Amino acid sequence: MHPEWPVLIAVHAMAAAYSILFGAFQLLRRTKGGAIHRVVGRIWVAAMYVVILTSFGIRTLNGGFTWLHGLSVFTFFTVSIGLWAARTARIPAHRSYMAGSYFGVLGAFVGVVAVPDRRIPQMAVNDLPGLALWAGCILLTAGFAVAGTVLLGRARRPNGPAATKASTPVV
Repeated sequence: MHPEWPVLIAVHAMAAAYSILFGAFQLLRRTKGGAIHRVVGRIWVAAMYVVILTSFGIRTLNGGFTWLHGLSVFTFFTVSIGLWAARTARIPAHRSYMAGSYFGVLGAFVGVVAVPDRRIPQMAVNDLPGLALWAGCILLTAGFAVAGTVLLGRARRPNGPAATKASTPVV
């Protein structure tokens, strides 16, 4: 963790990075609705809620709120409605709310890194190796999480005729 980053901002930044990575994974996958989609989706939803909740502890220098806090309130509702839509088998609504929430967090990220006084652009200028290490750790751990989920999903389902024969009792 960068010495100028309070724990709250570090947790917020890590959860935001995970939400961007896991959200991209979900949107780019062709197969939706399976075990992998559900597990990665739960990780994404948890990361999104962490981003939302921690955002309220991050204030401007004068202690106020910004448009990003309004986006957090809106995103809380869109993620929650999208989750409810999935639980009640309203798949088109689920798809719309979750994709919209993802593009919202992506837009917030672009808005944050476009401001030169923010921490990430400052790290890019003043501590590029630290930023690269941080980004590498996020990518590595997210990759391990996805790979583990995929491997776990494959281990739980039969892999074709050989697996079916092995599980069929011989009489």
